[in-house]
Formats: sequence, C-alpha cells, structure tokens
Amino acid sequence: MSDKNDFDELDTDKDGKLSREEFEKRKQLSGIEKEKLNWFLRLITLGDRFDIRDFWDRLKKSVVEFIILVFGVTVSFGIEQQGGESDNRADGIENLINLREEIDEMIIYTDAYIEQINWVTEMYEKQYDKWDVDNDSIFIDVMEDENEPDGKYYFSPMGMYPNRDPFDPTRVSFDAIKLDGTFRLLPKEVGLKVTNIYDGTELKYLIENTGKNEERYVNQFIDRVANKWVYDLSWVDLDYNEFWIENRKYIQQDKFIKYNLYKRIDLWKWSISEQLQLYRTSLEEGTKMLDSVIAVRESEFEFIWWVLNPKD
Repeated sequence: MSDKNDFDELDTDKDGKLSREEFEKRKQLSGIEKEKLNWFLRLITLGDRFDIRDFWDRLKKSVVEFIILVFGVTVSFGIEQQGGESDNRADGIENLINLREEIDEMIIYTDAYIEQINWVTEMYEKQYDKWDVDNDSIFIDVMEDENEPDGKYYFSPMGMYPNRDPFDPTRVSFDAIKLDGTFRLLPKEVGLKVTNIYDGTELKYLIENTGKNEERYVNQFIDRVANKWVYDLSWVDLDYNEFWIENRKYIQQDKFIKYNLYKRIDLWKWSISEQLQLYRTSLEEGTKMLDSVIAVRESEFEFIWWVLNPKD
C-alpha cells in the first residue's frame, strides 16, 4: 500500500489530517490478525493482532530486565560471600596471633616447670645420697628464708614427698580454633607442627610421666606409711621435723621407701627432664613457624574483600 493510500485509510473523516482517535485506531489495527497466524505465533501473541515491531520491543525489554535481575542477584550474592570470607580471614589471622601468644605462655610455663624439676631432683638426690649416714638430721634440710628468726628454714624433704604437680600447659586458644577453619590459613607442615605441640606424643608422655606414673610412686609411699609405719611407730605425722628426727633409724631401715625414692628420682632425671627439653624445642620451632605465617598473612593486600597478592 502506498503512503497516500495508507493515509486515506487512516483519515476516515477525510478532513486531511489525523485525529488522536484515528491514530489510536491505527495502532489497534496494526499488525496481523491473530486468526491468520500459525500456532506458534498465536501462542506468543498478546491481544488480537501480531505486530513484529511490538514483539521485538517487548522481547528486548524482557531480555534487558532479565539480565539486570540476574546480574543484581549474582553481584549481591558475591558481595555477601566475599564479605563473609573476608571476615573469616580476619578472624583467622587474629586466632593465629592468639595461638602464637598462647605458645609463648606455654614456653614460660615449661621453663618454670624445668626449673622446678631440677630443684626437686637435686633436693631428693641429696636426700638419697645421705640416706645411710649415721646422723639424726639426715632427713632434715635447710634453705635461706629471711622471714625465719635465724634466716633459715628447716624442713623435711620426705615430708613433702606426697606432693605432685602434673605437667598441664594451657590450650584454650588451640581448642577454640581447632574446628573453626583457622587451620586453612596454615601451610600443611605448620598445621602439623601446631597439632603435634598440643596433641603429639611428646606432650602425652610428659602428661603421663608427671601424672599417672609419678602418682604410682606417691601412692606406694602413702600406702607404706598407712599400712606399716602407723603400726610400728608410736606416732606418725609427716609434717613435723621432730617425727623424722626421732624415727630416722627406723626410716633408714625401710628399704622399700629408699627404693621408691630412687625410682622417682630416676623418672625425674632421665625421663621427665629430657622430655621437657624436647618439648620446649618443639614450642620454639612452633613459634618461629607461626611468626612466619602471620607475617605473610599480614603482608597480603586486601582490596575491599579480595586478596590481591596471595602468598600461598
């Protein structure tokens, strides 16, 4: 149809111009009647007529809206996920610092325990060496004490023999982070080292020797006192120096107690002392490894939530 014929068809009142009603009518009559379309076009046609230009306009609009929706959801999810990972990473680094500080505390504790074991071993070796000396004061020792009248404190080492102090370093930070994902920030060898410090055989042997094994010797001593000394002696009170002075010959003859002392000294000197030194070395190695990992993690540059220069 020519342009003139198109115009004549639209200009129904033949006044030479198009009114709004005539234009709207043209829009309604544009396109192909639905009855003349094939089954597929009828399926996607809205209204009574199919207009290809209108169809493409609606299609493009729908595609743009779909892309905007998908992009918005994806970006929102990605931001939320990256933000969560960033928070977890920051918490993980803080946990590593806390773990490093805890191992420092364990080194201080171990050093104090080594000093204590050395002092106790020396004191009881001295007691064992003079066991058979013919002197009423062989079970009495002395140490400097400015609070005493003569500046000296007299005591019986065997009177303190039942005392024990099992090795028990702190492990609060390790237990707190063991299952929270912090270990993903550690290289494999560092993670194994830290796990060995807290759950390895070195610590288990120390806990066993200063716990169950030493307790066995203490219980044997207590049983001996309760089942023999109390029946053979007129009075038994291990806290009084007078008891050890008055009964020193009887106690000297008790070879069971002397042998018990020998075995306990042997445990301190040749097992516990060596294990303490090995464990302290492991603690030192662990701190150096953690220092290296923490330094690397803190040197990584994080832009918003993304690590731009990961060092793994």
